[in-house]
Amino acid sequence: MTNLVGRTLYRLGERLPGQVSMLGEDGCAARVARFANPWRVVAGAVAGLTVCNGPVLFFTSGVFLKPIAADMHWQRSTVSFALSLATLLSALATPILGRMMDRWGIRAVSLPGLPVFAASLGMLALSPGSPAAFIILAALAGVASTVQAPLPYAKAISAWFDDRRGLALGIAMTGVGLGAIIVPQIARALIERVGWRGAYVGLGALTLAVAFSAVKLTIREPDARVERGQARATLDPRPGVTAREAARSAQFWLMAGVFLLAGAAIMGANAHIVPLLTDRGLTPVAATGIFGVMGLSTLVVRPFVGLLLDRFFAPQVAAAFFLAPLAGLPLLASGSGLSPAIGAALLGLALGAEIDLIAFLTTRYLGQRAFGEIYGYLFMAFLLGSSVGGFSADVSFDRLGSYTPALIGYAGALVGAAFLVNRLGPYVYQPQPLIGPELAPRPTG
Repeated sequence: MTNLVGRTLYRLGERLPGQVSMLGEDGCAARVARFANPWRVVAGAVAGLTVCNGPVLFFTSGVFLKPIAADMHWQRSTVSFALSLATLLSALATPILGRMMDRWGIRAVSLPGLPVFAASLGMLALSPGSPAAFIILAALAGVASTVQAPLPYAKAISAWFDDRRGLALGIAMTGVGLGAIIVPQIARALIERVGWRGAYVGLGALTLAVAFSAVKLTIREPDARVERGQARATLDPRPGVTAREAARSAQFWLMAGVFLLAGAAIMGANAHIVPLLTDRGLTPVAATGIFGVMGLSTLVVRPFVGLLLDRFFAPQVAAAFFLAPLAGLPLLASGSGLSPAIGAALLGLALGAEIDLIAFLTTRYLGQRAFGEIYGYLFMAFLLGSSVGGFSADVSFDRLGSYTPALIGYAGALVGAAFLVNRLGPYVYQPQPLIGPELAPRPTG
């Protein structure tokens, strides 16, 4: 799959170059020779993100929720708490991972970490009847999952691209949409055949096979010093602020608020599509199929969002996609006719923009000097919101017998996110004009 996508994107890259150079210590463009066309990095990102921690661990939570609760004789909120804690700990670990990648490079961190994440997924199959043990194992999987978050892929692509950064990120993030369509269906099929324990083992093996190959074969950074394993913490020619300087800026805190609120609404609703619809009488196959509609919407919209980000002011694009699911939430809750599918598709519009926006807005307002760490903090805000949003829905169900109060809260959070994103102001780091189809040195000012 990576080779096919790579050939397609290579031809696309001949027409849409948009690469940005990275200057080495001698002032010349330092890059990996056999990756002269960075659309190969985009192709690898598509494959790797298909099995990133979103589709594999978080998007499947709704598929696993009822089988685990029924098998263990637990309340849904017990299972939801374990999966929400996994999200929370993944959020807290993401900035640490970003700082490590800023210092040592993507591959030096990802390649050893991917087998650990795959093993942690398989270890969920060992869960005894104790809720505490399941919570601990889920927490370990959450921490390990940070190595297979969108961060390493977004970091590599943002380093290779400038004026076509939105498009490149949008194409890469279609992998998340593909995963949202495919992986829950794989999980459901595995649960039916080998139970939820065997399903986690299967997902771990799938993640290792696909993601390790993608990172090993395609993910590179344009700075050759990173490929040689040299740290660049003391000297980084890229424009931008340090993480400490970012924390003193208004833009950083506005973006953190945006992604906290949007994460709570989008991921909270996303995690409960399957249990919400099966409660309304749909079969697990039908409910998972409607979840796939959300994934298809995400898949289709991501490249379109990328083009819009390159051509229009990103906060206005973001606000439009945050407000789209407002009509989708009541349709999703209706549970009758085509309404749930339409609601899931509208929800997918927001999810299709979310992760692209974190990377794009980070580079335009805070630069790339400490991209990994800053992106990590903003992605942490997104995952914190996801954790709270997901858990609050199951508390609402256990105490009130309905997800409706949570859905109302999600609508308010989306309105708040749209308001905050429009307070960011003009870009601090404008897109640079394209010099030519090949990577070329640019003056540092």
